[in-house]
Amino acid sequence: MTGPLRVVISDDDDMIRDALREVLEEQPDIEVVGVGRDAEDAITLAERHRPAVAVLDVRMPGGGGARAAREIVTRCPGTAVLAFSAYSDHASMASMETAGAVEYLAKGVPNREIVAAVRRLAGR
Repeated sequence: MTGPLRVVISDDDDMIRDALREVLEEQPDIEVVGVGRDAEDAITLAERHRPAVAVLDVRMPGGGGARAAREIVTRCPGTAVLAFSAYSDHASMASMETAGAVEYLAKGVPNREIVAAVRRLAGR
């Protein structure tokens, strides 16, 4: 794989979106190619940019992360989905796994874990 690892982020919380973008863009091998605020944004950005990884909030407008994950996995089979949520209950985790998320991280994990998960999902 050559070039930067391309990532799309979608979260309805402005602070979370900005923080995720900052954390990921600090890495020389990662490029955030799109940032959205709902499921529809996530789907559109994934189709437009074909990222290696889509980082999705579980509970966001437009059908939530599960809807976005299902659509992204179907429309962009080369994109891995990382669920990123404040909720770590079984139902939230199960719905994202069923929708196609490869990994699930709870908000508040150390930044190095987020970066490591993105790289892992991209196969780096």
